[in-house]
Formats: sequence, C-alpha cells, structure tokens
Amino acid sequence: MLQDSFAQLDTLNKKRLTTVVAVESAGYAGIMTGLYYLWYKDAPSQGFHTLNDNTSWEQMDKVGHTTTSYYVGRAGYEALRWSGVSDKKSIFYGGTVGLFFLTSVEILDGFSASWGYSWGDVGANTLGTGLFIGQQLGWKEQRITLKFSYHNTEYAELRPSLLGENLIQRSIKDYNGQTYWASANISSFLGDNTKFPKWINLAVGYGADGMVGSIENTLYPDIERTRQYYISLDVDLTKIKTKSKFLNTVFGAFGFIKFPMPTIEFNQNGRTKFYGVYF
Repeated sequence: MLQDSFAQLDTLNKKRLTTVVAVESAGYAGIMTGLYYLWYKDAPSQGFHTLNDNTSWEQMDKVGHTTTSYYVGRAGYEALRWSGVSDKKSIFYGGTVGLFFLTSVEILDGFSASWGYSWGDVGANTLGTGLFIGQQLGWKEQRITLKFSYHNTEYAELRPSLLGENLIQRSIKDYNGQTYWASANISSFLGDNTKFPKWINLAVGYGADGMVGSIENTLYPDIERTRQYYISLDVDLTKIKTKSKFLNTVFGAFGFIKFPMPTIEFNQNGRTKFYGVYF
C-alpha cells in the first residue's frame, strides 16, 4: 500500500489533485508569510521600484535562481502527474510553479527599500522554468539536470552577518562555497540500444571564490575574486531504479545534489586544479 501511494496515475484522481492543490496553496501562503515576517516586516519600504543587480556575486545568485525555478517546477510537474493530470497539462501548469513563486518574492523585493525588483532575477527564473519545460516537451525526460554542491569556506568567518553564521545559513548565503552544475545523462543521448551505464553523468560546473562583498571587496581589497569552471563525473540517482516506489521517490528527492566525484577546475586566472573528491 505504501508503494502504491507513491505511484503515478494514468487517469485523474480528484482526491489526490485536491490534496496537491491544498498542500501547494498552504505551502505558498506559509512561505510568503514567513518571508514577510523574516525579511520584509521590519525593513523600510517604498514605492515599487527595480534594481539592476546583474553584477552582484559574479552572477552566482542568478545561477541559483535558475536552479531553484527549475526544481520547483519539476516538483510541481511530478505532483500533478501523481494526481493523474495529463502529461502536457502537468508540464505547463506544474512546470511554471517555480516561476510563479519566485516572481511573487521578486514583487515583495520591489516594494522594499533594501532591495528591488530585479529583471535579472526574473530572467534567471524564466530560464530555469524553460529548461525544464523544453526538455520535457522535446525529450519527455530531463537529460540535463541542474545540480548543487556546497563546501565550507573561510570567508564566512570574515563577514558572518552577510555570509552566514552557521552551516545552514552559509549553505544559502555563502556563494563562495556553492557550485552549480549542469549534469548531462550520457546514455540518454546514445540511443535505446546503448550499453553505457544509465546512471553515469558528465557534469560541468560554475562557481566563484573570494567574494566578501556583493560587487567588490571593499572591506578586504587584498582578497581576489575569481570565477571557477569545473568538469566532473556525476551519479544520476533517478536512473537507479528499484522495485520500491518509495525508494525511487527518495532517490528523486535527493537528485538535485551533485555526487562528490573526481573533478578538474579551471579558473579565470589560467590555473588548473585536480580534486580527488570535490564537494
């Protein structure tokens, strides 16, 4: 019975659909309310305005927006398919959930004096949504998956209020330790008859280092800001199929995490590094 509860349906199940709509609506209301009280309630407000922050954080925040929009849309799609909603409707209605949610947050930013409505963020959100929808329409699967990895850095200790005071905060705020990946499933491009392992991916990543300020290191001018590019192998957990629907769901839930593997780094200063295992 537990496994059946995680299985997708071929026909519409109104009870499941009602559950999905109720959970997503409650989640949306709860998250927006929480954001308001945590970020906006005590912050000064002003009339709606825009902000050009495209040069901030070496664009790491924009890649983060793209990845978030991609995964929220993917989750929205899976939820509707679980309810028995047709594939095409699930793609368009579920796939745009991330864009809807993040645009709502952007509107709150637009009324805050400390921030502003960022067209760069909106563009990144749209890119993430488009990446999911485009692949689902064209290939009926996600051959290229966006992924995330994180490692602690020493920079958060210099500015904990900006980059985070604990592990959870730092994994969100400290862009120095974040790496975003485009992980391509090799076998899906080789045809149905290939014997290449279906769970091995090739991943390219992007990161940046030395950022103790959003645009420049005013307080620490001696610290060099550096863009980093990576090539690595990856494990696609969604391609590891078991007889357990529950276990398959768990693999899917953690599929956004880049699997630690040997990695080569190229940075903008022309240096190359090899990591036996990169997080």
